[in-house]
Amino acid sequence: MEESDIEEASQALIEAANDRDPMVQEQVRKSMLTLGKRKPDRVLPIFQNYLLKHPKLPVAHRVAVLQTIELILLSRIDEIGCLRVKSIVSLASDEMTRSKEVVPDWQQAASNILVAVGNKHMGDIMEEMLSKFQPGVLPHFFVVQTLARLAHSNVYGMVPFLSAILTTMLPMLGMAKQDNMKWVFSFALSRFSESIVEYLANLDKAPDPTVSKATFSGEIYAAYDILFCNWLQSRESKVRLTVTEALGAMTLLMARDKLEEQLPKLIPALLNLYKKTPDHYIISKSLCQVLDAAASTDGRLLRALADSLLLTLHQQVSLPVDYNSPGTVKNHNEILRCFSILADTFPDRLVIFVLQRLENGGERNRVGSLAVLRHLVNTSSSIMDTKKGLIVTSLRLPLLDTSNKVKKKVVQVISAIAHHGYLELEGGDMLLRFMMLHCALPDACHQGRSLSDQEEVTNEALRNICEKTLHLLATTVGRMEDVLWPALLRYLTPVQYADATVPLCSSLVLLGNRKRVTGDPGYIVDFTKQDSLPSPYSIMVRLWVNASYPFRSRGRGAPSLRLLAILAPNTSTKFSIYIYSPSLQHPKGSRVCETPPGTTLTPVCLCVGLPESTVDTLNRRTWEQSLLKLLSKTLVAVMDAGWCCRLVSEMSLYLPTYNGSLDEKSFLYKCMGVTLQRCCDSGVVKEQLRIILATACHSEAIEREGVAKGIGLCASNHLDDTLAKLDDFARSDAFRKASGILGLLKDKNDGDVEKMKSTLILSYGYIALHAPEDKVLGRIDSQILRNISKHFSTKDLTLKISLLQSVGLIAQAIGACVRRQNYLFARKQELVGGLMDIIKAEPADVLVTSVRHLAMTACASLVNLDPALTETETCGVLQTCLNSVLGLPPLEVVDRGEEDESLDLQQRQGLYAETFSALEDLLGRLLSRNLTPDGLQSIFKHLEVWMGSELDHGRERAVRTATLVLDSYLHNLAVRQKTTTFHNIGALLGRLVPRCTDRCSAVSWAAGEGLRILLRIQLRYEGFPPEHRDAAVDNLPTLYEGLRNPDPAALCQTCSHLAEAFSRRLTPQQVGPLILVLTEGLRDPQPSCCLVSGVFLNTLLMHRGGRLQDLVPEIMGALHLGLQAISEDQVKTAVAHSILTLASQHLQVVIDTLISYPLPYDSSTCDMWMALGGHSALAGHIVETFTERLVAMVPYTEKRDPALRMGATKVATVQPLAVTCALREIMMNGQIEAAVTEQFPRLFVALLVRMGSSVGVQLPKDICTGATRPEKRPSGKVLGAFDVCGMALEAMQILLVRAQLDEVLKTLDLQEGWAKMKEPQQFIDGIALLANAMATHAGPRLPAIIQHLYPTLTSIYECQRTTATAFLSELLNHRVATEMMMTDSLMKSMIARLADPCGAVRMLAIRGLGNIATGSPEKVIKYAMELLAALSSGMEESDDPSKRIALEAMSGLSKVLLHLNKNAVRMLLVYILMKIKPFLESEYDTVRCAAVLLLGNLSKFGSGEPVFRDQIHNVLMSLLLHLSDPSPDVVKACKLTLQECVPLLGSKLIATMFQNHLYEDRNLHYGEFINDLMKYIIQDFPGMLNFYHTTILQFFKSTWTQVRASAAMFTGFLLGNLPREFYPHMNIGNIINGLIQLLGDPDPTVRAKAAEAMGHFRHFHPASGSGSLKELDVSA
Repeated sequence: MEESDIEEASQALIEAANDRDPMVQEQVRKSMLTLGKRKPDRVLPIFQNYLLKHPKLPVAHRVAVLQTIELILLSRIDEIGCLRVKSIVSLASDEMTRSKEVVPDWQQAASNILVAVGNKHMGDIMEEMLSKFQPGVLPHFFVVQTLARLAHSNVYGMVPFLSAILTTMLPMLGMAKQDNMKWVFSFALSRFSESIVEYLANLDKAPDPTVSKATFSGEIYAAYDILFCNWLQSRESKVRLTVTEALGAMTLLMARDKLEEQLPKLIPALLNLYKKTPDHYIISKSLCQVLDAAASTDGRLLRALADSLLLTLHQQVSLPVDYNSPGTVKNHNEILRCFSILADTFPDRLVIFVLQRLENGGERNRVGSLAVLRHLVNTSSSIMDTKKGLIVTSLRLPLLDTSNKVKKKVVQVISAIAHHGYLELEGGDMLLRFMMLHCALPDACHQGRSLSDQEEVTNEALRNICEKTLHLLATTVGRMEDVLWPALLRYLTPVQYADATVPLCSSLVLLGNRKRVTGDPGYIVDFTKQDSLPSPYSIMVRLWVNASYPFRSRGRGAPSLRLLAILAPNTSTKFSIYIYSPSLQHPKGSRVCETPPGTTLTPVCLCVGLPESTVDTLNRRTWEQSLLKLLSKTLVAVMDAGWCCRLVSEMSLYLPTYNGSLDEKSFLYKCMGVTLQRCCDSGVVKEQLRIILATACHSEAIEREGVAKGIGLCASNHLDDTLAKLDDFARSDAFRKASGILGLLKDKNDGDVEKMKSTLILSYGYIALHAPEDKVLGRIDSQILRNISKHFSTKDLTLKISLLQSVGLIAQAIGACVRRQNYLFARKQELVGGLMDIIKAEPADVLVTSVRHLAMTACASLVNLDPALTETETCGVLQTCLNSVLGLPPLEVVDRGEEDESLDLQQRQGLYAETFSALEDLLGRLLSRNLTPDGLQSIFKHLEVWMGSELDHGRERAVRTATLVLDSYLHNLAVRQKTTTFHNIGALLGRLVPRCTDRCSAVSWAAGEGLRILLRIQLRYEGFPPEHRDAAVDNLPTLYEGLRNPDPAALCQTCSHLAEAFSRRLTPQQVGPLILVLTEGLRDPQPSCCLVSGVFLNTLLMHRGGRLQDLVPEIMGALHLGLQAISEDQVKTAVAHSILTLASQHLQVVIDTLISYPLPYDSSTCDMWMALGGHSALAGHIVETFTERLVAMVPYTEKRDPALRMGATKVATVQPLAVTCALREIMMNGQIEAAVTEQFPRLFVALLVRMGSSVGVQLPKDICTGATRPEKRPSGKVLGAFDVCGMALEAMQILLVRAQLDEVLKTLDLQEGWAKMKEPQQFIDGIALLANAMATHAGPRLPAIIQHLYPTLTSIYECQRTTATAFLSELLNHRVATEMMMTDSLMKSMIARLADPCGAVRMLAIRGLGNIATGSPEKVIKYAMELLAALSSGMEESDDPSKRIALEAMSGLSKVLLHLNKNAVRMLLVYILMKIKPFLESEYDTVRCAAVLLLGNLSKFGSGEPVFRDQIHNVLMSLLLHLSDPSPDVVKACKLTLQECVPLLGSKLIATMFQNHLYEDRNLHYGEFINDLMKYIIQDFPGMLNFYHTTILQFFKSTWTQVRASAAMFTGFLLGNLPREFYPHMNIGNIINGLIQLLGDPDPTVRAKAAEAMGHFRHFHPASGSGSLKELDVSA
């Protein structure tokens, strides 16, 4: 390759470097860089010359070239000669300074070249730069910038030149008038100063250790004077900032006297810049450098400037810090460094200033002051130690600030000063109180607003910081132990610290444990000497109440209990609380502490299970009972009446503190009740009861309940005092209504009076429950009921609920007492009636209160009491309660009550569960009072209405309730007389049987369980004992499992077995009612229930009522109507069984009737047809008749539509369509297999031809095209809506199933053959798939099919000829044609079809002839001439626009050639080769693929044939380029063909390479493959290189992008591996011109590959290189 060629390629790449596509740009630059790295001495001059010859090149283009030069220099600077370096330096310098105007991208790229060279050739660079940096002449902007960057990148190389540079620069400073020049000079002085400082700091590494600060101080000061006096006042902010940065760096090099002289002027100037410039970091950095330099001088200068310095620095440190902006963070850190420097100069003044700003400033000032204070405490502790007291005192005002930002900084300061002993001083408790208050900080609501301030401190964040700080002080700061213990105890009881319980208790537990373990005497606290601490009783109450809700305030329960154990010795000398309580339960229900009897239990034992529990899993009732039992046993252990009285008094004083948390207050009432039990002082008891009743908030339900329970607990030991106190309270002024005007004004308080009445009524109930049994009965009528019964007519919901609760509690108390003594409750009926009235008053469609549940619970407790209810009363109770509960809407339906009454899902779930549980309990107790069949029936007659409800939830509730009632009846039944019978079992069974298959699983399960219980009850009435086991009854659960079997046959069998079991067990008197009820079950809305009813009915009729034949017509009509309403196939099958019985006796009438039904058939008609298929004697006759009709009938009529200019519309005729539908339905019955097998060939051909006649055929207008057919098939896919072709396809599918050809059907399903046969464009392919499947799985049946199909080849209908030809041509593709001796006749029929006027038929005939090579290869030689002639002629078809016939011809030839010898093909070899070549570049992928494969198959005939070898050379490049063809099939074909043909060329290396790399199933690394291949081609075919590259150039204009790109790559690798001696034989100019043209290709991929190809030119070698492959440089 000549120098001109390299230059032309390089120039082409240079010109393409500014391509519009980024990918091409990148590839071009890579190629340029690759060439440059390979031959920098040859490429760099080209780049230089190009730039010199094109002075007006666009800036972006010029920048790309310069950047490439820079990259080459960075990687190959050591390989470039000095002369070339100098020329490049000169070029870069010229590029940089050519334009006097500043063009950043261009000149920066040139500057980068100089900096890159400067790392190795500083002398050359400085020579060039200094030539542009002459005294008296203002230099170019980028000359100065380049010098500055050189100083930064090569300190040791640059500093020796700086003295001279500074000397030259000083006069220039006065000449700089433009801002950009001032900026660049300032930038340079800054970098010069920094490099000098770095040089002086590392003199041991410097080349000249004699350099000192004095060497530069004179020039630096002179420059400083100009910058400070003149440039610092520039209006341009960038200039000011750069000057400021330079001044800071220069002060470090100034002489001390000069620095002292300038400081009074420099510092104020810098401080003033903060007001002018928004970017403060540079100013702060410079100021810090100035202060650092000033620190070495006399401190008087800084003290004189202290006021302004401190004021400005404080303003800066108070600015918000944006941690997403590094500049603000750096500025903040620099300001803090400034404060540290000033602290060493005038600490007292600095501290006073900061504290003054802390007291008098706003939020921002305080945040800044606190930041400085924290920084000084941490970094200058020795200076700050003398000012501890002052600092602590000064923190008082910040503590009152409302800003969370200030509070956060205060906490950080507290954390810092705590490590240095500040909190031990006076005022430390104030800081501690501040932290505790913010440990209790509530969460803030951020909904609807965003935190725009990045420094925003949320309540959660502040609280977390306080908690972590408190934990840190308690665990890591040893000196804080005595400060925190016991001082933290004072924060336990105040309400404002309630949410700080967790960190507070945790810290106290850590401190207390540490003191207890070490034996510190301070562990025992003397509360009498600690006035600021709460009493131990208050602490105990607070901790006990905290434990009642252990997960509140972020989990306070466990820490509170642990602290209670730690503080036990401080609370009472006897309060070790080691009491064994075997009944005390774990929160989850298990034992809290699995300890053996006699051991002790502490509050810590209650904490064991808390970590495993959650708010949702904790059993609240059990947990509360555990705490109350532990309290009771604690009081017993203390055994101090005075202690108990003081404790309860403290509790009463503590009640108001819980007004904001009523559930905790309620628990405290219960604790007071437990404590009052242990008080022996009657006066104390009465006083505390008075306080409770007088101070309680009666309007809150939870508080009322707590008061009532507490009073009830107290009454267990003080009954008379408690009742007397309640009477006093009832007569007190609180219940009196004022009269007159005052009365009108106080009417608004009537609600409060009702709430107080509610408390009293509920208290009476709990008193009855907890009072001693020997005293309570005498007080119920005289005192308790007398006070509550007068309120039954109340409308107040609160009073009503309390009344119901109280009645239930009283009934429980009476029930507990009457177990030991006889008692007749005279007021029972009165209370029950009142309860029913309350239930009736409740709304029927909503459940938002507990009135129902409480009323039924109270009623259930009353039912067990004597006297018993009458039958009328019992019926009224049942009707009222069942209708009120079973009719409620399902739980998922949101209640539509008042807005204030709406409940969430969890509340509704609990309310529903309680209500249904109360109903079941009530029914069980009512049944127990009348345990007879009539008593059972009295309940069932109210449930029957709901068991047949259309609502799932109604049925489920009713059946579940019925089952529970039956179970209760069975377990409580005692048969006393053998003559007693279960007379109503039939009616009960009839109601439950349909429900066994209810769509609701809960209903079906409950119904099955109910049936089992009914039979067990029947056994009991038959005289068997309860423990008797009956096999039939015991096996019922197994049979019930069969009811869930989706198989209809299994379900029917199970139902039949169940019916037989019931039939054997029932008497004739019991069967009658059962049949009547089951008849109603046939009309059940649910099909599954209809089915089970029908099977039961049929079985019962079969065994017990065979004389019902006269009712068959009537049953047939009813079943037909039922079929129309039933959608489930299982139910239809059960009903169709009866239809088959009738139809077998009247077949002809049934057929004539059904065939006349309108199309499409409805589901009832379809089921009837299917039933006919089950009659084996008549099925064959029906199939034969229908087959004859299909062959004889006209399949469609053609109608021309004026709107359609071309062709006509095919419309199906009705009769063959109806026959097809009937065949489909009748074959749905599996019992038709025998008839289908006998007539399979005729029926198969008839349906096959019918399929061909139905494709693209429309339905008649009088048939609904959108109707859908029943989607039931034994196999295969449902094709959707009713249509002509779809019906024929489904009939064929069912035929294959009935003929036991499931494999054929399965194969077609997997290959989507049915879908293809439905589409006109793919119908032929679908028929081929059908023929293929038949040949594979049904070979013996084919001869008869073919004989019946031959007549269709000459049909007048083109679609039928096409169908038959497609099927027969595919059969020739299989061996079965030879085995059945059908090949000859099939071949003759295909040759005859070559003259068919239809192109599709001719194409299929060609395909069939080619298939002979696959199905009957031994016939190929016999018919060689005929086959070759016929197939070759197919490649010349003129009427073949889509080349389908040519495609089949080439595919067929490929298959036929595999079985022929050379002599048979020799005469047509050249002819075929000439016909193939045009198809290699066909626009159709399949045609190209077939042509390539045919070429490969011809290769076996080309051995020793020069003509064939020449043809391979002609197409070799085409095959190689099509390895990147967009079609994967073409790529695969090219791989195979290349492996077959290349060995004929005589190159073993290439043949071996193709065998090793051209794997069919692997991706080919095309670039590497072609690169390696070219080496072998050059070696083995040097004479063909010119032809090859000429051929490749033709593909530069290919229509496929991939091929053009591959051609470009191919060319690059060809020339990249070509030895020098071959150059004269190559038209390299054309190649380069072609690649240059491709650089302008519209596709970016092609342009990129062309550029990449040019990058491979780096492999060219000088003329001395050898042509031997071994001597070629083939490195990648």
